[in-house]
Amino acid sequence: MNKYPVYIISKGRWENPMTANFFIADGINFKIVVEPQEYNNYCNSIGKKYVLKLPFSNLGLGSYPARNFAWEDSIKNGYDRHWCFDDNIARVRRVFKGNKIPCNSLKAIQVLEEFTDRYENIGITAFNYGKFVVPSSSDKKPFYINVHAYSAMLIKNNVPFRWRLKYNEDVDLCLQVLNSKLCTVLFNAFVVEKISTVAKMKGGNQDELYKGNSYEKKILKARSLEEIWPQYAETKIRFNRPHHYVNWKKHFNHNLVRRKDIDWDKIVSKKHNIKLKKVNDIKSESLKTFYNENK
Repeated sequence: MNKYPVYIISKGRWENPMTANFFIADGINFKIVVEPQEYNNYCNSIGKKYVLKLPFSNLGLGSYPARNFAWEDSIKNGYDRHWCFDDNIARVRRVFKGNKIPCNSLKAIQVLEEFTDRYENIGITAFNYGKFVVPSSSDKKPFYINVHAYSAMLIKNNVPFRWRLKYNEDVDLCLQVLNSKLCTVLFNAFVVEKISTVAKMKGGNQDELYKGNSYEKKILKARSLEEIWPQYAETKIRFNRPHHYVNWKKHFNHNLVRRKDIDWDKIVSKKHNIKLKKVNDIKSESLKTFYNENK
């Protein structure tokens, strides 16, 4: 099983609990965190054992109160870290030899947990988005450090800060971590495929946060980070709209610190039992060759 508890933050998506569905298929132990008025809907959709009911609803603050509730729940249950996933993730993929291969998410989670536990100073470890990873280059860089992490995060519990912003809450949390000289790690060797909520999925925080998303509102959203982190963040026109910008490489260059109580020679020689499995007929000749060479 996964070592650390897994939480999915969700609202208004009991009819299509995307992340929860593939977690169930992959054998992951998790809780989906929902508001009281939607509790029965989620129980009927995926089963009561997977659903955790919040003690509040419709605060108008976005997802950060629910994220902090999950954080405190993991501490209450005695864990050193916890996973926090968005509810619109379709699958996990392994990036290997120029291909993004669908893989069991439990195995991917276990790899990231084991990696994180080898170091003294990791505040957040996360999966990168598949759309941001070019396999040929990412094979050479299995992870980045001290960058923005998002959507599928393993978070250290005993840090003196929490989620706190209505907008750009993930950027703010990463900046809190990095400003305290802890590291963030963003994995390219395993990635998640996230569905665009605005374009393709109902529910979530669409009505609460983004309804009437005028140009002026986009400016306020972007500048909210600059107001809190003027030393790191600025507002620029990016993607044809006002957007925050952080030069992560410029501001954060501290290194990972290895634990001294681990035999690192054994780690170097250790291999995870991850094997290719054909689940459908392979039509592409190049994929047939890839499968036969690596199965």
